[in-house]
Amino acid sequence: MQAEARFSVSLKNPEAVAAIVSALRHVHGDDIARLMLVEGMSLANLLEAMFSAPLTHREAVRAITDGLDDFVITPDLGLMWHLKYVYGDQPGSLHVMDMEIATPDGTLASRDVWLRLAS
Repeated sequence: MQAEARFSVSLKNPEAVAAIVSALRHVHGDDIARLMLVEGMSLANLLEAMFSAPLTHREAVRAITDGLDDFVITPDLGLMWHLKYVYGDQPGSLHVMDMEIATPDGTLASRDVWLRLAS
């Protein structure tokens, strides 16, 4: 009898990760989505995929922010960091266009932050 290998990952926010996986699959297909999750992607790439998926803008932003705890973030941000939202250029806009990560050492643009699903 051959034992079947099973891997289990304990997720902190499984619903958010499921929304991210679904959006990546919808936009890029299964193989590319898998590669992005395992090998990594920039936060900018994730934002682009999430905003292109069939989610409301609010649902996309919520899934990203809730799901970040389940990703390994590079560069190492240390213990103190803050996710900053970049809003549309209309006065009073609450339409998130981008995200940045503020650390005591400076602010990182979304293209400078690399994410891969923790294993």
